[in-house]
Amino acid sequence: MKTPIYMDYAAATPVDERVIEQMVDCLRSGYGNPASTAHQFGRDAGEMVDTARAQVAKLINAAPEEIIFTSGATEADNLALIGAARFRSQAGRHIVTSVAEHPAVLESCRYLETEGFSATYLTPDANGIIEPAAVQSALQSGTVLVSIMHVNNEIGVVQDIAAIGRICRDADILFHVDAAQSAGRLSIDVRSQSIDLLSLSGQKIYGPKGVGALFMNRQRVRRIEPLFHGGGQERGLRPGTVATHQVAGMGLACEIARARRVDDAQQIEELRKRLWRGLKKLPGVLLNGHPKQRVCHILSVSVTGVEGESLHYGLCELAVSAGSACATETDEPSLVLRSLGRSDQLARSTVRFSLGRQTSEAEIDFAIAQFSDVIARLRALAPVSEVQLA
Repeated sequence: MKTPIYMDYAAATPVDERVIEQMVDCLRSGYGNPASTAHQFGRDAGEMVDTARAQVAKLINAAPEEIIFTSGATEADNLALIGAARFRSQAGRHIVTSVAEHPAVLESCRYLETEGFSATYLTPDANGIIEPAAVQSALQSGTVLVSIMHVNNEIGVVQDIAAIGRICRDADILFHVDAAQSAGRLSIDVRSQSIDLLSLSGQKIYGPKGVGALFMNRQRVRRIEPLFHGGGQERGLRPGTVATHQVAGMGLACEIARARRVDDAQQIEELRKRLWRGLKKLPGVLLNGHPKQRVCHILSVSVTGVEGESLHYGLCELAVSAGSACATETDEPSLVLRSLGRSDQLARSTVRFSLGRQTSEAEIDFAIAQFSDVIARLRALAPVSEVQLA
């Protein structure tokens, strides 16, 4: 079997071959500027962008004009939080989020705090769940925005965004959702789930890197403050020439994801369950996050009695991660895992497996064998007591 085996789909997915072909065709024929509507070359490029906008919108039950293209979910998160908070600052200057959010959300909130906003950071329970009642209790008279991610990118836990959305809607507070990990894997309906702002990423759904989208509810979010200034592209909210080939690639990736979502989710969930059945037989291997309220493709486990750096070094035949791809260059233990009550040692001895369309049963079985072998070798070098394994 060719190694290393790729099991880091939560960080980035392989680009679908159909998407690659679409992007190459676009580079060859769609080279006009989509804003140059005075000639056919520009109009052709504009039609490609319009098609992609409709494809993205259909994935989440939105209208095409509610989709703003960005460079990725990180920019979409920044634009949603900072842009919406600034625009609504006259109504209040308080934000509610959680300590388990993506760094793009947490850092945006911290930046807003330097501008005079205040933020409440909710802590999830031991299973990683943010209870809707906790959101309700955190609301204040000056709360203008709530941001809770749909699926946690480190542990795969699914939040009840529909319930949180109803709470926000009843209080007339904007609700933002980072859906980078859930799009194409879980059903998303921005209408029935009462979502006002939603962030998407192309690279998480078998599309290209460097492109994402922000959904803005046209009835609830009339305007937000742009982060950049220049041309009037993307309703004046994201100036600069639209990268036609990347947008077209993301659009097709969303269309494919919509058609395959149910089958993909069932197949990948079975693989994740197979992986966990193999890993949980090992003493001292702990599941991170709710055992059932979780997305199909992410499995995070912490290992007692082994040193984290040695564990990850030993798993060189598996392309896995410790957690968020955005935090791999720091040796600080994961804030998400610490919020679940994991010690710093356990947080560092954590492995995130994330699976995808190309993952096979043979690769799962190989991963179980490799994981078992590495743990056995590390424990043989530094034997641990039964207490440490508990």
